Amino acid sequence: MKKTFKLQDLDCANCAAKMEQAVRKIEGVESAQISFLSQKFTLCAPDDAFDAIVAEAIRVCKKIEPDCVIVL
Repeated sequence: MKKTFKLQDLDCANCAAKMEQAVRKIEGVESAQISFLSQKFTLCAPDDAFDAIVAEAIRVCKKIEPDCVIVL
C-alpha cells in the first residue's frame, strides 16, 4: 500500500532528511519520501503491517522533530 500524508510544522529540510532516513530503517518499509517543500510524507509498505509501520514512523519522527505532526 502506498499512501501520502500531510505534514504540519516541519521546520527544516535537514530534519526532513533525517526523518526520511529513520523511517526507511523501519522493518517492512518498502519506500519512504519526506518533502520539506511540499510538506508531504509518502510511505509504501505491505498492507498487513501498514498501520503498525505508520505508528512506528510517527514515533520515530517525533524524536527528530517534536513539533512536526503527521496528519492521518
